[in-house]
This record gives sequence, C-alpha cells and structure tokens, in this order.
Amino acid sequence: MKSSSYSGFFKLSPEDRLKEVKEFAGLSDDECARFSDPASLDMGKADHMIENVIGRYTLPMSVALNFVVNGKDYLIPMVTEEASVVAAASNAAKMAAASGGFTTSYTGSIMIGQIQIINVRDPEYARVAILEQKDKIISLCNEKDPVLVKFGGGAIDVEARVLPTAQGPMVIVHLIVNTLDAMGANAVNTMAEATAPMLAELTGGTSYLRILSNLAVRRLARARCVMSKKSLGGEDVVDKVLAAYAFAASDPYRATTHNKGIMNGISAAVLATGNDTRAIEAGAHAYAARSGQYTSLSVWEKNANGDLVGSLELPMAVGLVGGATKIHPIAQVAVKILGVKSAGEMAQVFAALGLAQNLAAIRALATEGIQKGHMSLHARNIATVAGAEGELLERVVKQMIADKKVRLDYAQELVEKYKG
Repeated sequence: MKSSSYSGFFKLSPEDRLKEVKEFAGLSDDECARFSDPASLDMGKADHMIENVIGRYTLPMSVALNFVVNGKDYLIPMVTEEASVVAAASNAAKMAAASGGFTTSYTGSIMIGQIQIINVRDPEYARVAILEQKDKIISLCNEKDPVLVKFGGGAIDVEARVLPTAQGPMVIVHLIVNTLDAMGANAVNTMAEATAPMLAELTGGTSYLRILSNLAVRRLARARCVMSKKSLGGEDVVDKVLAAYAFAASDPYRATTHNKGIMNGISAAVLATGNDTRAIEAGAHAYAARSGQYTSLSVWEKNANGDLVGSLELPMAVGLVGGATKIHPIAQVAVKILGVKSAGEMAQVFAALGLAQNLAAIRALATEGIQKGHMSLHARNIATVAGAEGELLERVVKQMIADKKVRLDYAQELVEKYKG
C-alpha cells in the first residue's frame, strides 16, 4: 500500500525526491524529464495559451507529504514562491495522520451562470414568466453541450430574482449547470449566451452580462480533522490556537491574513494542476463574507477530550478536463502525482490541504511566532541573492539569524567579510 509519509524527504537532493515521487505516482521517464526541461512547455503551446507571449516563467514545484484523506494517501503537488509553505502543510498533515487524517466531502460539480436583464417594466411579472419557461430554457442550454449531457451533466434548473440596484430593478436569471469533471466556465458561458436573446424577448428587457459566477455556493468542498493535544504540544497549545481562531472569526483585518494562510496551500495546488487560481481565490473570499462581515473560512474547536478539531468549507470549482490542465505538460504530470479520478476528489484533497496549511500557520503564530520557522528559509533566499554559495551560504545564513538581521545589505556585508 502506498504511503505519503517519508522520513528525511527534505534532506534528499531534488533528483532523489523525484525518484520517490516517480515510484509513488508511477511516472514514466518522459514525465519525470518534464520537470527539468525548460522546453516542456514549448513556445508553440505557450503562444496558444494566452496572448502576446514573449517567453515562459518558471516557479518551483514541490510535493506536500503525509496527507491521508478519507483513508487514502496523497502526495500533493504545489507551485509557490513562498518559503516554508510546503514544509508547514506537510508537518500539519503528519499530525492529522496520527489521528486518522482528514475526512472530506463534496456537494457536487454545480455551477451558476448569470444573465442580467435590464429595462424591464414589470420585473416581478417577468420573473414568474421566466420560471414558467424553465423546461424550454434548460432544453436550449443542453442543446449547446450534448457531450456534457451525454455523460450525465448539463443544465438542471433555472432560477430568477429581481435585484434592486442604483440603476433600478434588474431581473437576474441563474442557470444551474452540472459541469461534472470540468471547471465549466466555457460550457456555462455558452449556455448563458444562447439563452439571453430568448430571455430578453420574454421579459421585454435588454440582456447585458451573460457569464458564470465564481461564487460557487453549490460546489463546496469540506474537510475536517482531529489534532490530538499531545501532538500539538499540550492542551495549552490547543487553547492558544482557539484564541487565535477567535480573533480571526471576529476581526476582518485578522481574517484576511488567516484566510490567506489557507489559500497559501490551496492556490499552490490549484496552480500546479493547471486550474484557475483567481477563480478559486475570488470564490473563497466572497464565501468568507457571505454573512455580511468577512470572517474566517475555517472553524477550530476543542472536543470533550481536550483535542483540537477543525473544519473548513469553501467553494472549490476545479476541473480535470479542459484548460491548462490538459494543455500544460507539467500540469498533466501534477494531476498524475495527485492521483485523483474526479474533480470532486481533487476538490476534497485541496480542502484538506487548506485546513492543514491553516493549522500550521495559526499554531506557529500562537506559540513560537511565524518568523522562527520562516526566517531560516527567508535568510537562505537573501544569502543566495547576495551571492553566497556552498559553505559560505550556510555561514552567512547562520550569522544573519544569530544577529537577527536578515537583510540583503547585511548579507552582502557578510559575504564580502567572509570572502576576505
């Protein structure tokens, strides 16, 4: 049985780490070679992905270890520029694994397409008229994507509401679409475009915006876990974490950074698999403000045994088909490393990653402070920029941390001093 738990993984060379991942995920030599080949995303593919292409941009790809989700072991590929994120997630996942790992669930791949209709003289009457034509609207939507319908997806419902605005009441129509393993933007947008003329004629108004909503409230991923007080360092640490959570739950200034910590993990995995980081982040932050005040996406509590229990719920519109996931050669390998069979499984693993990332951050904040673990990695980056290598690099890093002066000018001063 495959295990995501590795001892001393960080001590291995990048080449030896890749060998371990190759064995875990069953990668081919060609798939492994893509990670070190700058031309794996050739200019031809890059030029077809976006406009005005002039080159390619590289970021580090890592794997988060120790993740057990619904009894299955995962290595989670992550692409990020921020030091300590991957190590923190792996450490939190290890603590969770000792208590059975993460339990997750998913509400299904349901997306919402919006059609805005303005200049309607009788908006409430128009709303009812639209709902009477629900079957016809659904049929028109599904004519536009017979392949999605063939596999069990497609439009399944229609909603309409009257929205008061500064420019008067607007009729807003929601197309409810099951996008299956696709993120679904193209399918939903096509359906919205197709139905807009019919809706305008039906209401006597003018159709304007016709587009998917990234507030995917019907496509939620949920994760929960138990962290034993022993693994955290005692019930005193549990209480400190709860105090940190209470701060985030009550104050939007703190909640913003708290939720950024959650997205540190999720966004890195979303990017690695070629999914839309902006859509996921926008949906998550909007969901955090759904009560009218921006608050924490996660919830932390203490159970009867004094252990820490956490839960996380957020929109997770990720896909396995379409977009960069199927075009980018490294994203394809990242999906294979993750080993998921559906968009729903991917969403659940990402939710577990977000919860682990959140715990790691607030535990550090509530105990040793965020800088202790982060600073050594930051110091290494600064020393590298200053031109330090090999033994000199280690010496400069050690001195900067000891002097509590992790700055580029000081790193340059030490490099010149030690070279002299």
